[in-house]
Amino acid sequence: MDEGVFQAYENEIQALEEEIRLLTEKYEDMRQESAFFSDEEILKAIKSLQGETQGETKGHESPSDLKAQLESLETDLAFLMEFTGFHFTSHSKKTVEKTQNRTVQKHRLSGKCHSLPFQLEFQLLEMQNDEKVSAVVSDLSIIMESREDSNVSKFVSRTEEHGDLLTFFRSLSTYAEWYEHRRHTFLHFK
Repeated sequence: MDEGVFQAYENEIQALEEEIRLLTEKYEDMRQESAFFSDEEILKAIKSLQGETQGETKGHESPSDLKAQLESLETDLAFLMEFTGFHFTSHSKKTVEKTQNRTVQKHRLSGKCHSLPFQLEFQLLEMQNDEKVSAVVSDLSIIMESREDSNVSKFVSRTEEHGDLLTFFRSLSTYAEWYEHRRHTFLHFK
């Protein structure tokens, strides 16, 4: 057999082995992801999709109602962004673990409050006991430009230790608003 033909077959075998490895990894990822959902949840999702694809309109709102609702939500969002000064630019969520009464999700947020950019990463543990749902924030990591202010660095460190997102957003909103006032004032005197 010719050496060139033998090498071509060898290359084809290696390419197929690589493709098999990639498909196996993809299959394992999908299987692991689907393991987070119970059979009941999967069947409910399938029935929901089947109802949508068959054009079931019973109980669904008309497109014009949905459009009006979307416009209303966009107006509310614009108001809240103007009122609080927060403008979120990206958000990602990944489910790390899901059981019958416990869900762990990893969140990643980035945005600006007035002119101060920030990024957050945290895990959210949601536990359901009877009819009560509780949520706990852990592994909080905040990335912010301190703008040469050591108090901001101290505040960020303290907030990361306690995992208190509400305090972070409240304090950042107030600080960023006054930061803007100070910046405008100093610009006025220049």
